[in-house]
Amino acid sequence: MGGSAHYPVEAMKLALKFAIVALIALVLTVAPGGGQTLDVFLTLLTVAFFAAIGLFGFRLYREHRFTLDALSDRQRLVLYGSIGLAFLTFTATRLLFSQGLGGLLLWLVLLGLCSYGGYWVLVRSRRLE
Repeated sequence: MGGSAHYPVEAMKLALKFAIVALIALVLTVAPGGGQTLDVFLTLLTVAFFAAIGLFGFRLYREHRFTLDALSDRQRLVLYGSIGLAFLTFTATRLLFSQGLGGLLLWLVLLGLCSYGGYWVLVRSRRLE
């Protein structure tokens, strides 16, 4: 019972935070030039997202450098090719989505191919031969 007394206060704080975000979204939508401001904000958010992914990948590379060096040349080629294709696919997302259903299907096939490449390397590297 002691912990339930704080529940309404926490719920009100959450509702207030949600209302603030909704109010900011409304202002950006309705205000003159808000659409352009929103585009800039979303572009910056996308750049920050990809930078975070890059830093995460660099950290993983540093932590697993020995494991990556233990892969065969073919496995490394498939792994790095899959990562590169994934980056190219994410970069071309807007272009592919603008092509309709065919572009969406191509986007899904390319990401599926990247995923399969990573899975193939994982399975082959763990195989005892």
